[in-house]
Amino acid sequence: MKPQPPVTRIRTARASSAEAGALADFPLLGDYIDTWKNALAESEWTPWLIIGLAAFLRFLLLGMKPPHFDEGINGWFVDQMLRNGFYKYDPTNYHGPLHFYVLFLSQTLFGRNLWALRLPVVLVSISCVWLTLKFEPFVGRNVSRLAALAMAVSPGFVFYGRYSIHEAWLVLFTMLFFFGLFGLWKFGTANYLWCAGMGLTGMILSKETYILHVGCAVIAVAVCWISNYFNELDDTRPATQTWDYVDLAVVIGTGVVLIIFFYSGTFFNWNGVKGLYQAYLPWLKTGSEGHGHEKPWYYWLRLIARYEWPVLGGLVVCLFSIRFKNVALRYLAIYGVGTVIAYSIVKYKTPWCIISFIWPFTFIFAAAAALTLIYKRAVYVVSAILLTGSLGYCIWLNYFRCTTETEPYVYVQTYNDVYKFTDPLLQLAHSDPRAYQLVGHIIRASPYPLPWMLDDFGRVGYYEKDNLPAKVDGDFLLVQQDRIATVEAKLHESYYTLPITIRPYQDPSKAYFNAKIFKSFFPGRWPDFTGAEPTPAPSPTK
Repeated sequence: MKPQPPVTRIRTARASSAEAGALADFPLLGDYIDTWKNALAESEWTPWLIIGLAAFLRFLLLGMKPPHFDEGINGWFVDQMLRNGFYKYDPTNYHGPLHFYVLFLSQTLFGRNLWALRLPVVLVSISCVWLTLKFEPFVGRNVSRLAALAMAVSPGFVFYGRYSIHEAWLVLFTMLFFFGLFGLWKFGTANYLWCAGMGLTGMILSKETYILHVGCAVIAVAVCWISNYFNELDDTRPATQTWDYVDLAVVIGTGVVLIIFFYSGTFFNWNGVKGLYQAYLPWLKTGSEGHGHEKPWYYWLRLIARYEWPVLGGLVVCLFSIRFKNVALRYLAIYGVGTVIAYSIVKYKTPWCIISFIWPFTFIFAAAAALTLIYKRAVYVVSAILLTGSLGYCIWLNYFRCTTETEPYVYVQTYNDVYKFTDPLLQLAHSDPRAYQLVGHIIRASPYPLPWMLDDFGRVGYYEKDNLPAKVDGDFLLVQQDRIATVEAKLHESYYTLPITIRPYQDPSKAYFNAKIFKSFFPGRWPDFTGAEPTPAPSPTK
């Protein structure tokens, strides 16, 4: 055996001394941690355990919270697809068409219910954890598994992986895009070209903010290249590419066809293709002005510090990312910091966007925990504490406070109050389908998610501003607080009433249930409101 160089011996001795000093009072605990770490690293069951945990947290009690405001809008768009035969892309909606077609398929197969509405995003969120494990060839087995575990128990990834919104799709396709890029760099095969191409295609089909991620990815290449002059990477040359221009043409052609197919409303709305560029003028205006969702620049840092402890650890480690010799890890650290800066500059901030850009930090956190050379056992303990805290907060948020408005992640979430209005209607219709023909009036601004929840009722009208139905009396009504006096002056029948608040930052409403129809739902109660007797029509003159 060759003698070890003196410098290496000194470094090894220092590392061993530091490691021995860490947890010196708990030698058995240190040995126990080492044993479990090695066993989990070698076990082939570990990835399945991580995916199983991710699936359990995302599927458990999936329908326990009412549909969110945005879920109601997305579901309503899907209902319009059923009537129109396609999705008409709106460039002012800032969301790509793919999600709506997948929801259409899910609701067609499983019915119009909350589980069918959320199922696609749950599967996508689980797929993100699975894809994280597939980064093993680029970052190492321990790093990929620990990053997947951090994502599996993340309060944000679980919370917004249980919502029928677009962000999880953007995460999946962004990760697939980078997976393809790293594969091209390391192996250069055509299958990774397909991953990069389809990842970019999926990003374009998911959300217009893909432009931020592509821009940050390009800038990160330059920064990573410059950083190589200060601390050289281990793998600075890309692999020989085994694909040719025919492969590239097929990948690009497939992506273009898919983009046109979905943006054109499956070829029924060719004007929708123009939305690929028309969307950016209103998008830039909204991003710069905020439109009611403006937040300070440090908003994301505050959310990360509150909920995403492993991500916070990874973000701190990014300050020392130039020390990473692995090109994928250094690049992800630079790209991740860039996207945080980009999203912080934009004034329009909604909390679910956070999962779009924090996923790289799960890898950096994992790398710090798995690749550290000194104070190993102390780092393991700190990492375990961060992951345990993340899991605890995940459970607390998703199953105990999922509609509590004081939680920053719970943003414009529909209150359970909405069920006081919808439950009697749905229960009556389930027992007697003729009830789907009841006449209802929703007299208030921004009634979502009710248009989706009540879309099976074919005779419900929605009235905003000063609009009212010709005949105000109905089988059920929901009236905004400042319009109650006007509406009640025009009612003539008897009603049971309930106060209802749909969501935060919105005026309360008053629900009216016609006493003749809903008497069985209010046992032992007299009607709360009875309108004035109608004025008799004048008798005809003789």
